[in-house]
Amino acid sequence: MTQKTPDFSQRDLVRVTAVQMEMRRVDSFDAFMAHIEYFVDNASAYKSDFVVFPELFTLPLLGLSETRLPASGAVEWLTQYTERFTEGLRDFAMDYKINIIGGSHLTLTEAGEIQNVTYVVLRDGTIASQEKIHPTPNEKHHWKVKGGRIVETLETDCGPIGVLVCYDSEFPEMSQRLVEGGAEILFVPFCTDNKQGYQRVRFCSQARAIENQCYVVMSGNVGNITGIANMDMNYAQSCVLTPCDFPFARDGVAGECPPNVEGVTMVDLDLTHLRWARNKGTVQNLKDRRLDLYKTEWVKD
Repeated sequence: MTQKTPDFSQRDLVRVTAVQMEMRRVDSFDAFMAHIEYFVDNASAYKSDFVVFPELFTLPLLGLSETRLPASGAVEWLTQYTERFTEGLRDFAMDYKINIIGGSHLTLTEAGEIQNVTYVVLRDGTIASQEKIHPTPNEKHHWKVKGGRIVETLETDCGPIGVLVCYDSEFPEMSQRLVEGGAEILFVPFCTDNKQGYQRVRFCSQARAIENQCYVVMSGNVGNITGIANMDMNYAQSCVLTPCDFPFARDGVAGECPPNVEGVTMVDLDLTHLRWARNKGTVQNLKDRRLDLYKTEWVKD
């Protein structure tokens, strides 16, 4: 009897680890990567399928400059590390057999644009990316970040996923596009400096989980870091959010870190619960949308 190769394209149980990372000064690139590896190692030891890091978590590398760099000079400095950074994530993903949502990294593109990019590195070594579609007014002003042009799901061995980089979570059309593309888990790397900024991302991410009947995993920075322009303070309570229905946690929170301390939250996500909710739930948001009255048309660049 011929044994079939297991199909991992539709896993029922997916373990995720959200890292709440303290911003700290580092004395070398290798020291920075060693800190990332610490979290990857621990997430892998607990057999996580995904580990997600915060938005802009590479900014401590600016502290390696001999002089304090203004925000306007940050991207050119960081770009020198882009290749080593992504190659390091790829090595970690393959060595530890885990999918890495690499927070985000300010990147100077070949076209000369500045993008805020999440690099997603799969455990088979594949490197994908999602540009931040909606840069904040702060990003536009200080770093001259341009909004990305492509919104698409990323294929993984646990099924398709989507990435909403911080402010992107506050635009429901983007998450709708990703869920229509098959995503059942949305990852939200974020960076917020105070509680009201955090609450905007948190409340909108919870709304995205409810209206799309999907899981949303948030990962943010904490701590204060001196000498890094436009990255002085951070506030976060990283968490894993769910729809609000019977199979899920009563408050729609599957797990969360204590606020403003470094740590992780690790959660098993049962994808069969999403499928039940979408077809038999108390409410069935995806089915009950009035597409005869409203719809979103997607524009290709």
